[in-house]
Amino acid sequence: MLRRIIDPVGDEMIWIPEGEFHMGSERFYPEERPVVDVRVDGFWMDPAPVTNRDFARFVEVTGYVTVAERDLVAEDYPGLDEADLAAGSLVFTATRGPVDLENPGNWWHFVRGANWREEAARQDHPVVHVAYEDASAYADWCGKSLPTEAEWEYAARGGLDGATYPWGNDFCPDGKAMANTWEGDFPWRNTERDGYTRTSPVETYPPNGYGLFDMVGNVWEWTQDWWSTSNEGAVFPCCGPVGQETARRVNPRGGPERDSFDPSQPEIRIPRKVLKGGSHLCAPSYCLRYRPAARIPQMIDTATSHIGFRCVVRDG
Repeated sequence: MLRRIIDPVGDEMIWIPEGEFHMGSERFYPEERPVVDVRVDGFWMDPAPVTNRDFARFVEVTGYVTVAERDLVAEDYPGLDEADLAAGSLVFTATRGPVDLENPGNWWHFVRGANWREEAARQDHPVVHVAYEDASAYADWCGKSLPTEAEWEYAARGGLDGATYPWGNDFCPDGKAMANTWEGDFPWRNTERDGYTRTSPVETYPPNGYGLFDMVGNVWEWTQDWWSTSNEGAVFPCCGPVGQETARRVNPRGGPERDSFDPSQPEIRIPRKVLKGGSHLCAPSYCLRYRPAARIPQMIDTATSHIGFRCVVRDG
């Protein structure tokens, strides 16, 4: 039986009971390995990603200005030309035909002036163009937190431990679309079999076993954990190294910030957080990450047209 409460700003939240699960996957991408036994305490979670309507209410009350709406501070980005310091966000643009999939610059473009307000009229869609700071500010305002990676994955599985998707192992059971993903040839041809090319209204597709919507597909979601290159790093203990192996699997909080930087780009010293869930741009031919176990890094100062978030409240 689902338990529900109304949060401090009048929205519904769903109780996720405490439990154990196998975090990660051995069958897909290297950063999801190894599979680790994890236990999490119970917590409350938003049933769907924060919408444009939700975020507009927050901005109206607080006057908050998102990262994408602010010009960059030159001192924080040495070497950047003045023209590159303008406010804006990364926007996906479909290509005219097949391109090199090793170069995301073929479809991602920084657009001056792009921010969440461009999508605000689509009130029931997830808010996008939000950086980590924006998501965290919203969570603080309504008395919540961003989920840890372990909490997020546990909730996304909906009680189906080890299943590929939140609903089971069949991507389209009985031919039914269960999430908003890219179907066709990425990044140029989307068949729209699921009904959408861009984001979809939250709660368009069936919920998982915990009553949560859009846990995969639609938009990637911020978590509070720093990025680590393996799933072993993702279950770093909450309070530092401990002696007993079992202790480091309970309510893990990810690795340290110092390990989150991209070693292939030592000149870029912007830490990265973990994103979960995949988005409407994920496709089997390029990014089969619309799965609970999937995880990617994202620099905390970066906003895009396919990243959103949802919040949690922890007991105690």
